[in-house]
Amino acid sequence: MDRPGFTASLVAGGVAGVSVDLILFPLDTIKTRLQSPQGFNKAGGFHGIYAGVPSAAIGSFPNAAAFFITYDYVKWFLRTDSSSHLMPVKHMLAASAGEVVACLIRVPSEVVKQRAQVSASSRTFQIFSNILYQEGIPGLYRGYKSTVLREIPFSLVQFPLWESLKALWSWRQDHVVESWQSAVCGAFAGGFAAVVTTPLDVAKTRIMLAKARSSTAGGNVLSALHGVWRTQGLPGLFAGVFPRMAAISLGGFIFLGAYDQTHSMLLELGRESP
Repeated sequence: MDRPGFTASLVAGGVAGVSVDLILFPLDTIKTRLQSPQGFNKAGGFHGIYAGVPSAAIGSFPNAAAFFITYDYVKWFLRTDSSSHLMPVKHMLAASAGEVVACLIRVPSEVVKQRAQVSASSRTFQIFSNILYQEGIPGLYRGYKSTVLREIPFSLVQFPLWESLKALWSWRQDHVVESWQSAVCGAFAGGFAAVVTTPLDVAKTRIMLAKARSSTAGGNVLSALHGVWRTQGLPGLFAGVFPRMAAISLGGFIFLGAYDQTHSMLLELGRESP
């Protein structure tokens, strides 16, 4: 991938990530509290819905930038003809690689953010310090496997669907989709992917919020899912599905629309520069 493309992916991904995380933070807090072991009201209810926002703000840009740099690089590396039936496979592989890399930044930010969301009286830096003191660096990466196991299936659904919808829309109107059309495709793809991966999101939340050295804190996704099923049944596995679907649909609209708009603008500026 050439330097202008690399820079455009980095900046556009970062701008898109910050935009969506900060705009939709209250919905994410509500979703986390619905999924928490102590229940919505004890986790804070509607009080302090911006608790943990510093962690999200710090992690958003590098996390999203890392994803899109990797995603676009792998798409470039696996370049195939646009009419090839292997295109969805290329998008799946690129999205999966992007998630594995991005989660190295996302997980520590997510651990701190979610603990702040269910303990609104504690400051973000205090929570970060407590994790380092009690659990060390591994504590910041608790839930890495469960996050990757949530994000890869999510991306396997979202990104090929997003790319396919854009291609279909482009074919129907006989020209490349505009940024708002890409955003609409992103909203649909994100909302659908959010619903089908909610149980994995519940497992990830339980693992990140579990007490240190508890069985759930060990990070076994199947064990966490079984525990939720045993105590709360199917409603427990889909706790927070509506705010998650709403947040990710809106997030897909903002995130992928902002990415396409910023990416196109930066490439255009790059072409105009001497």
